[in-house]
Amino acid sequence: MSDLLSNVLPEWPAWAVNLLFTMTAALLITLLTNHFYTPDDETESEDEQKLLKSAHKTHQSLHAEFDTFRRSYLSVYLVIMLADWMQGTHMYTLYLSYNVNISALFLTGFLSGAIFAPFLGSLVDKFGRKRSCIVYCILEIIINWLEHYNSFEVLLLGRVLGGISTNLLFSAFESWMATEHRKRGFPEEWMARTYSECSIGNGATAILAGVIAQVLEDSFGHIGPFQGAIALTALALVLILRWEENYGESQDGAHESSSLYKQFTDGWKIVASDSKVLRIGLIQALSEGGTYTFVFMWVPTLLSMNPPGGVPTGCVFSALMMAITIGGIVFQPLEHFFGTKITTKAKAAELSAVFAYTMASASMAVPAICLCCAAASVCFEKILLSFVIIEFCVGLSSPIAGMLRSKYVPDRYQGSIMNIFRLPLNIVVVSGTYATDVLDHYKVYGIVSGLFLIAAALQATLAMGGQVEKKQVKKD
Repeated sequence: MSDLLSNVLPEWPAWAVNLLFTMTAALLITLLTNHFYTPDDETESEDEQKLLKSAHKTHQSLHAEFDTFRRSYLSVYLVIMLADWMQGTHMYTLYLSYNVNISALFLTGFLSGAIFAPFLGSLVDKFGRKRSCIVYCILEIIINWLEHYNSFEVLLLGRVLGGISTNLLFSAFESWMATEHRKRGFPEEWMARTYSECSIGNGATAILAGVIAQVLEDSFGHIGPFQGAIALTALALVLILRWEENYGESQDGAHESSSLYKQFTDGWKIVASDSKVLRIGLIQALSEGGTYTFVFMWVPTLLSMNPPGGVPTGCVFSALMMAITIGGIVFQPLEHFFGTKITTKAKAAELSAVFAYTMASASMAVPAICLCCAAASVCFEKILLSFVIIEFCVGLSSPIAGMLRSKYVPDRYQGSIMNIFRLPLNIVVVSGTYATDVLDHYKVYGIVSGLFLIAAALQATLAMGGQVEKKQVKKD
């Protein structure tokens, strides 16, 4: 039996195989537990009863409409994320084969994102979220085609366009979904299910992308995953064409009379005048900036510890992505627990976020302390566990952050404000990337831990504040 397993499984070290099997078992147990403890959205809430009465619809018909809408969005989102993961996991290898300045290319992408972020959101809100999603797909097809050329200048152009497309990816799609959800009159609490399934699907597509990308690379060389990403993005473009358009204005035709300058300035005025919106933006910048910095650090950290048998990065990556998936699954039961046992339903998301960011800060304190004060042989398992926990927190906090953005950021300026948020985010990411080159690993992890701790503290101020009135979009 042992000979059979050794022939079937790759020649990975025992610790890596154990990690993968443990995370697989944890994922299966979480799925089974979630089946029994996730709150049932089939029962009518008080808000839903009011909506049904005003819209003259039955619970079954409204739920059927929501399922159709949710599937329409998730089908696009998951295809887009699969394409994004496929190219992202192999971009470093491709650039390495081209023998170009990899750091300059990555830095250019982040700087491009920071430069265009403040202006791009206004375009998303004024010219339409659906159109912006279509533009994203076109840009990604162009970018992945440019990756075929072994020319630093061409690749540099691709990274500039990549900064623009990344801003669209993390603003246009979510803005369309949140506004369309309210526009169609679905209960506010149902949005949590969409965000949760996005987080679960993101982890699942990451695992799948690693396998598909490897097959394509084996068949077509380093460029194979990028060719696959082109095909998937084209598929997403076709699926988006079925969507209805929505804008950053609730009244029919109001987007035409509202100037681009007004959309831009109004978005900045809201961020400057509404401290809650400002805090949401700072929390996003700190938490996502810390996450991106960790992503740059985990591979060199494990390699530097020289574990027995080496570091099979693909195996560890799959295990970490399972942790993200588990976090997405746990989101709804955890929010329900906080909303019924600890605080009110209105503050459940805020308190869940405090929990997630505090746990993330504690997990990053582990490598900061261990790498500074203990031998690598003693620290390895503790640090590996901390990496699993931080990815769990990423999966947990992602849907929570989406819920809080939809709660605090006005629908009509959602694209503008979400892109404004990406300006400090890109600054944190660039600073974190620079820190990984000039500081010791333990110091960088200490900084990341501090970023999450500050995010938790800011989130706690929102958890202790008054209730926020839900924002509804008037139907055209």
